[in-house]
Amino acid sequence: MTTSTPVNTPFSRETTAVEVVGGLDLTGRRAIVTGGASGIGVETARALAAAGADVTLAVRNVDAGQQAATDIAGTTGNDHVLVAPLDLADLTSVADFVRSWDGPLHILVNNAGIMASPEMRTAQGWEMQFATNHLGHFALATGLRRSLAAAGGARIVSVSSSAHLRSPVVFEDIHFHQRPYEPWAAYGQSKTANVLFAVEVSRRWADDGILSNALMPGAIRTNLQRYVSDEDLARLRAESGGETTPSWKDTEQGAATSVLVAASPLLDGVGGRYFEDCQEAGPNQPGTRTGYAPYALDPEAAERLWQVSEEHLRG
Repeated sequence: MTTSTPVNTPFSRETTAVEVVGGLDLTGRRAIVTGGASGIGVETARALAAAGADVTLAVRNVDAGQQAATDIAGTTGNDHVLVAPLDLADLTSVADFVRSWDGPLHILVNNAGIMASPEMRTAQGWEMQFATNHLGHFALATGLRRSLAAAGGARIVSVSSSAHLRSPVVFEDIHFHQRPYEPWAAYGQSKTANVLFAVEVSRRWADDGILSNALMPGAIRTNLQRYVSDEDLARLRAESGGETTPSWKDTEQGAATSVLVAASPLLDGVGGRYFEDCQEAGPNQPGTRTGYAPYALDPEAAERLWQVSEEHLRG
């Protein structure tokens, strides 16, 4: 982590994304939001556009992206909202997106993801949640490094989850070749990878002015839960000692911590940290679903994950 002083903000779990950027002027800054056509992605994009940023929605469904872009432009008055195709599980798609990008990039919001899916694999045989939630974003960020460096003070937002408390990255069998596939273990390690990515970016790329932080957006009803029932969520929370009925946020509140990490001057010079409810989180306490697991901020694990991720991309 870049510094040791905890970050405190005037915001809370009830704060909305637009409230976080109230009074900020992001004119001239360029942002990419993956998964920006729905859920907290579209509200993250909307808040950044409302503050004047040029925003590109990087999406699998271009038609849905165009609808979202039209809606964002209509509600913010900012016509600089573009749409580009991106399938994070397809490295060719990621490479095509990177090649199409020209000029500096000030904000990269790694927001898209899948959660607790049935066992699925990419063409390379990689477990789909790890491939989409981590490896695709890793390929995107490393491919865009020069553009991020050119911005001078770029930020990468790594959207994680309290589900990272369910599993470290199991380096010995990331893709469930030896162990039985378990959807939540797979999701959990992918979300731990999101935090470790932020730690290592902030170590490796700080000299380029690039910093990254991770966050837990909260419990929000979006299409991320397409594979998960309310009964499943209640059971899992009970098993981990949390409340069986989550305290739901709406999408505007759910996007607030992403926008804080992306744009707030309160985080200038801060990297490699984990945030929730618009505040920097502390260590997880047993019997709770808040805070970070120590293994998620472990610098040795972060460096190892980076090396393993590079090996994946080299084939």
